[in-house]
Amino acid sequence: MTSLIGVASSPFPSQTSHLLPYRSNSISSLIQLKRDLGRRLLLLRVNCSSRQVEDAETESEPKVVVPNSTSGDTSISAYSWCAALGGIGFLETSYLTYLKLSNSEAFCPVGVGGSCGDILNSSYSTVFGIPLPLIGMVAYGVVAVLGIQLGQESMPLGIGEANGRLVLLGTTTSMAAASAYFLYILSTKFTGEFCPYCLASVLLSFGLFISSVKGLGFQEVQKDVGIQLLTVLLVVSTLSNSYNVSQPTNTGSAMAELEYFTTEITSESTPFAISLAKHLHSIGAKMYGAFWCSHCQEQKQMFGREAAKLLDYVECFPDGFKKGIYMANACQEAKLEGFPTWVINGEVLSGEKKLSELAELSGFDMKELTEDK
Repeated sequence: MTSLIGVASSPFPSQTSHLLPYRSNSISSLIQLKRDLGRRLLLLRVNCSSRQVEDAETESEPKVVVPNSTSGDTSISAYSWCAALGGIGFLETSYLTYLKLSNSEAFCPVGVGGSCGDILNSSYSTVFGIPLPLIGMVAYGVVAVLGIQLGQESMPLGIGEANGRLVLLGTTTSMAAASAYFLYILSTKFTGEFCPYCLASVLLSFGLFISSVKGLGFQEVQKDVGIQLLTVLLVVSTLSNSYNVSQPTNTGSAMAELEYFTTEITSESTPFAISLAKHLHSIGAKMYGAFWCSHCQEQKQMFGREAAKLLDYVECFPDGFKKGIYMANACQEAKLEGFPTWVINGEVLSGEKKLSELAELSGFDMKELTEDK
C-alpha cells in the first residue's frame, strides 16, 4: 500500500514543479513586453513633440528674416533711382548752364524753337542774378552723390546715414517745391509756349522726391512734415521775392507785346553836354532805360544827338517786350526801381536828371569844358 501510494502520488509533485516555472516565466515575459512597449511609446511621443518644436522654429525663422531683407532691397533700389535721376538732371542743367553763360541758342527738339530760347532767356531764368540752370546743376549733383553714397551705406565727412537721408529729403523737397512753382509760371506767364527742358526738369524733381520718401520710409517722413512745409514756404517766398524785384515797373495791360524800335534824337548837343557825356563815360557811369520809356527819350534829348552817342546806355529790353520776357540780366543785377536809372560812382539814382545835377553828382570839373574847346 505504501508503495502504491508513493507511486501514485509521485507524479503530482513532479508536474507541479514543471508547470510553475513555465507559468512564472510567461508572466514575467509579458510584463517585460509591456514595459518595453510603454518605453517605446514614450520615446515616440518625445520624438514627435521635439520634431514639432523644431519644425515650428524653422517655420518661424523665415518670417522674421524676410521683411528685413525686403526693406533693405527697397532702400537700395530707391537710392539707386536717386543717383540715376540726379545724374540725368545734372547733365541737362549743365547743358542749359552752358547755353546761359555763353548766350547760345537752345536746341528745341519739340515745338517751336523760339519757345525754348524765350523762356531760358527770360527774367525767370535767374534768381537774384544767379542763373537758374546753375542752381539746378548743383542741386542735381548733390542728389546724385548722396544717392550713390547711401546705396553703398558709406557717407562722406562722417555725417552718418540718418543725416544723409534727411539732407537728401530736404534737397529733393526744395527741388519739388521749386518745380511746382515754375510749372505755375509756365502755365500763367508763358501760355502757348512749350519748353521740353523745363518739363523734363519738373518730372525729374518729382521723381527724386518720391524716391527719397520711399528710401526714408513714410513713418520717418511723417515725423519731419513740419520741416518739409517750412522748406517749401522758404523756397516759394525766395523765388517770389526774386521775381518781384526783376519785373519792370512801367508795365501796363496795354503793353502786352511791343517790338523793339528806336527813337531819333533831334536836338543838337551843346559843348557842355558833350563834355559831360565824355566825363560820364570816363568814370564808368551808366544809364539804364527802355525803348518805350518816354522819360528815357527826354533824358537823351537833353544831351542831344552827338552827346547821347557817347553815353554808356544799357537797353533793358533789347529784344522787345512781350508777355514773359522782361529785363536783361544787366538790368536785373542793377536792381532798378524805374526808368531811367543812373549808376554813378556806385550810387543808384532813379528818374530823369538835369545835366547840372549829373555834373554835380559825377564830380564834373568845368576845366574839362575849357580843355575840350
